Amino acid sequence: MSTQTALQPGGLSRREQFAGRWAFIFAAIGSAVGLGNIWRFPYVAYENGGGAFIVPYLIALLTAGIPLLFFDYAIGHRFKGSPPLAFRRLSKWAESIGWWQVLICFVIGVYYAAIIAYAAMYTWFSFGERWGDDPEAFFFGEYLQVPEGVAPTLEFVPAVFWPMLVVWVILLVVLGAGVQRGIAMASLIGIPVLFIMFIALVIVALTLPGATDGLNALFTPNWSVLSDPQVWIAAYGQIFFSLSVGFGIMITYSSYLKRRTNLTGSGLMVGFTNSSFEILCGIGVFSALGFMAQANGVQVADVVSNGIGLAFIAFPTIISQAPLGVLIGVLFFASLVFAGFTSLISILEVVVSAVKDKLGWSRWTTVIVVVGVSGIVSLLLFSTTTGINVLDVTDAFANNFGIVGAALVAVVVVSWLLRRLDGMVSHLNAVSSFRVGRIYKILVAVILPIVLAYMWVSDVVLKATEGYGDFPAWFVGTFGWGMSIALIVVAILLALLPWSQRSALHSELNDNLGPESVTGEEELAGAVPGARGAPTGHGRHVDTPSSPPRSPSHPEHPEKGV
Repeated sequence: MSTQTALQPGGLSRREQFAGRWAFIFAAIGSAVGLGNIWRFPYVAYENGGGAFIVPYLIALLTAGIPLLFFDYAIGHRFKGSPPLAFRRLSKWAESIGWWQVLICFVIGVYYAAIIAYAAMYTWFSFGERWGDDPEAFFFGEYLQVPEGVAPTLEFVPAVFWPMLVVWVILLVVLGAGVQRGIAMASLIGIPVLFIMFIALVIVALTLPGATDGLNALFTPNWSVLSDPQVWIAAYGQIFFSLSVGFGIMITYSSYLKRRTNLTGSGLMVGFTNSSFEILCGIGVFSALGFMAQANGVQVADVVSNGIGLAFIAFPTIISQAPLGVLIGVLFFASLVFAGFTSLISILEVVVSAVKDKLGWSRWTTVIVVVGVSGIVSLLLFSTTTGINVLDVTDAFANNFGIVGAALVAVVVVSWLLRRLDGMVSHLNAVSSFRVGRIYKILVAVILPIVLAYMWVSDVVLKATEGYGDFPAWFVGTFGWGMSIALIVVAILLALLPWSQRSALHSELNDNLGPESVTGEEELAGAVPGARGAPTGHGRHVDTPSSPPRSPSHPEHPEKGV
């Protein structure tokens, strides 16, 4: 149960906690398994060599995805805080990185709710195949009522507004209930239901005529693409965006873990579960696309799409033509709802946790304010007739400019400017069964910055020179570049605000660092070779002055699997 209000010696309170490791793992999987797994991975794999793409994909998982996941876990668990608090305890000059990640989560959260609302309505539409003979015209015309111009309006679409409002109300209840009774419980229920529904969808899709053609199109390897650098970048990008790393979620969730938790073992389970689900999504989606191609007498390449196009145009077409179409529609769109909602919970919890840590408010007060403000912004921007246009541009910049940029800065600052990577490694090895060492540090300090920098610079150059889609420059400048730059400015301003005396910085005990760490001035030992707390060469961790005394109840190395 939550122990946030339990007072410790000295009048300090403990941070909320997950009841156990499995609650955390399900919550982390719920965050990682999202819309991108279902509607992005199959397309990316198909476009980048089919079966051959699995090679760079797995290499990217092992050399970038899981190392960055460990990196987030180490920061969150070691410094027991939301991104601003964790980076503040790392160094007072790094707090703005945490706020940048929080603001990215705010932006993603306000438009993510709209996509969940679309999926919820399409679950209902599946029963009567409301889209008729032209799913594309129905989606953009009758359902979203998209006008010819892109200028934002306040013309609300009831079929989007009301389901979005329901999403925000449910989110309010789940986040208000707390880490264990709200977030963990939602994930413990939602993730098994999601997996059961999607497995059922895959089984039905595999029975469709033409399913084999779709699977052949997806998995037939084109080995020649392995010499193309863009294929490798696509693999790293897919892993990076699908694991929920680099923008505060895993830092926040790991801050709710107990002191003795197997971080690396949990990370491996989350990483491989996420990738397994992506491959499952590829099988289900391309089986259905193979049927669609055969039914229309075209090649699979002619019907392949991703994102909004796959979900709300291609799949309705499949549903209208397939045997058991209603069942396929309900399973597919309900899966989008569950995958999206568990991810949205994690995204907004980053914002809730950060505000709660900084101001020292109660959870319910923080949730009401954060979810209330987020919901109002979300409904005003994305439940209108022009909401899909704002969503498209905002999503492109929040992911590529925002998440990649924030992750790049975090890795470079921790590894090179503050030189704290040794301390992160020491902490991971002190509590985990799977130990990391020199290779891990090379991956985080060298490989990750190179990959992230290439992804970030190439995307910035592309958008700066070619714009984004067919949108006018003023629209992209406002909701793309303007939003992205504003997040950085606001993050710096928030970091300059003083921490309330009721804040977690001053009132929460971090038993990884010791009581004196609540001032936020504790410096992580182990950053400088030879310092107390640095690795000794024998795989053991030496106590630092800021570490609490060892006791029989807190052994230096937990048993494997704890």
